[in-house]
Amino acid sequence: MARALFLLAVLFGLTAAAWADGLLGATGYKMAGDATRTRIVMTFDRELDVKWFLLRGPDRLVVDLPRTRFALDAKDVKPRGLVRAVRFGDQGQGSRLILTGKGPFAVDKLDVLKNDDGSGYRIAIDMSAASEREFDEALANQSLTTGSTVSADKGGRVGTGPISAPGHRFTVVIDPGHGGVDGGAESAGGTVEKNVTLAFATELRGKLAAVGKYDVYMTRENDVYLTLDDRVRIARQHEADLLISIHADTIAVKGLRGATVYTLSDKASDPEAQALADRENLSDQFAGMKIEDDNKEVTDILIDLIRRETHGFSMSFAHTLVGQLSTSVGLINNPQRSAGFKVLKAPDVPSVLVELGYLSNSKDEAQLLSADWRGKAAQSITNAVALFAAAKAGARAGG
Repeated sequence: MARALFLLAVLFGLTAAAWADGLLGATGYKMAGDATRTRIVMTFDRELDVKWFLLRGPDRLVVDLPRTRFALDAKDVKPRGLVRAVRFGDQGQGSRLILTGKGPFAVDKLDVLKNDDGSGYRIAIDMSAASEREFDEALANQSLTTGSTVSADKGGRVGTGPISAPGHRFTVVIDPGHGGVDGGAESAGGTVEKNVTLAFATELRGKLAAVGKYDVYMTRENDVYLTLDDRVRIARQHEADLLISIHADTIAVKGLRGATVYTLSDKASDPEAQALADRENLSDQFAGMKIEDDNKEVTDILIDLIRRETHGFSMSFAHTLVGQLSTSVGLINNPQRSAGFKVLKAPDVPSVLVELGYLSNSKDEAQLLSADWRGKAAQSITNAVALFAAAKAGARAGG
């Protein structure tokens, strides 16, 4: 009780001091979300006017405030989600909040709202991962106005597909599963999944790049840890037409071997797919992270339609990929499956997860370590990408 009274006295004293010297009082800060969508809420003791604008190098959101006395808990302003750095302070004629992004982003909304309990006001900022092109467009719009950016509404922004962008080439993002502190599965002989996936992804990138028609990126190029939503963010920020996540799991059924192609679904196609999704979705625990699902159900009709179209493209590519892999590598029975993989949840990027084989099977392990086998499998995926890209381009041209 004494400690609570002391904290109240401190807070009252800071607020009273802010009123006494004419400063606005910033009394609280909260940040929630992931690397694809983040919300920031900053509370104040009275009404305020704000101006905001974007800066490049690095990508930043700058919010200009009246002169403010900041009484914020250090742990509350610790970066998370899309934000990699938070700074605030006095600028002489006013105060400023600066949010540095992990990459380009869109400001979907920035509102000043009265608190429901009447105790003061708050700034609510909604940010989402965007591409370099979208960030540049927001900067261009900003330069034509009074210096503060008004982003396109969510439906208009999400609905702008990659291929409609001027000069856009079909873009593939390859995601080598696991990395860093998260080694993934490990065989009895000591082969670690994160190394297998990186070696294969590098092989696949080389074959896709050699075609000369695609822009190809990898979510990681070395042994680093990435959260699952960071992987999704990278795909969206590159305006990917396709995300291919590469894995090589283990399973208790020793005789089971072969490749599998997974797509996203709310309900798993089978118990094995559900078990795999559960294991892969726990990847964030390896960095000691608290797993939270801050994403709310999106009820926007346009976004729901985009997700349905994206799912259709994902299913189409998975079917094509299974057909191509069947001519060069072994597949398990019923090789096209689905489950709720977090890494496949970008609403506007067709995505598949490819299990190349099982490290728990010695024959699969030998294949995964074979440069010749990797070359054949990577070529099959490259062939599937070519068919998918041509079909998608034809559908857009005809539509």
